[in-house]
Amino acid sequence: MCRWAAYLGRPIFLEDIVSRPGHSLIRQSHGAVRCQTPVNADGFGLAWYGERDEPGLYRDVMPAWSDPNLRSLTATVKSPLFMAHVRASTGTATSRNNCHPFAVGRWSFMHNGQFGGYDGWRRAAELLIPDELYPHRKGATDSEALFLCALGEGLQDDPCGALARATARFEALARLRGTAPHVRLTCAFSDGRRLYAARYATDDHAPTLFHRWSDSRMGRAVVSEPLETDEADWLEVPPGSFCVFEGETVTITPFVVQRLREAA
Repeated sequence: MCRWAAYLGRPIFLEDIVSRPGHSLIRQSHGAVRCQTPVNADGFGLAWYGERDEPGLYRDVMPAWSDPNLRSLTATVKSPLFMAHVRASTGTATSRNNCHPFAVGRWSFMHNGQFGGYDGWRRAAELLIPDELYPHRKGATDSEALFLCALGEGLQDDPCGALARATARFEALARLRGTAPHVRLTCAFSDGRRLYAARYATDDHAPTLFHRWSDSRMGRAVVSEPLETDEADWLEVPPGSFCVFEGETVTITPFVVQRLREAA
């Protein structure tokens, strides 16, 4: 399982989320406490938005705690909307192309979780990516394939519905040709204006997801794990939820994944 953090609000330095808090994302990369894998050392990545529509992207295969370039970048870059991810591979290679976040146009996406037995139906998952989006397939992860499938399902016009339809297709493959647990998923994605997140699983072990508004920062953090142990106002997102974060507004609705009778 991976760990991730996202932020939306008044521009802040990336380090205010990534490295400075007591339980920052970098600390979680070698000491996570709310997942089965406490060490997430199979690469890291950042996506941040600025004056252009498309996000900046920085990814590498080093453990997040050992890359001085990461600390320098997060200490000098400010952004009103960014996402950061530390990776624990569930089977695919440790390579830059497999590191999250992934980006296509103005969209960025990151994921924590697994689709059961993915190696056994990876080729079928590739076929779910539309031809016009397949040139963006750079790595081999289920996460990137899910992102591209969701884009093909209409992510731009219907973020919740498109992600639910893509997840249903992957779940159907996992049930037909994979293993349990079929789906465990939390993800975050953005179009540069809003931040979206989902929490879902086919069992009772959906990966954790929290959010918190900060009056001092005038912004909201959305995270796998709370960034400070002494802050009691972190709110947990219930399993089976889809979230839209825009300004100070939070909208949480059911994330309904229709079970398909057979894999498409």
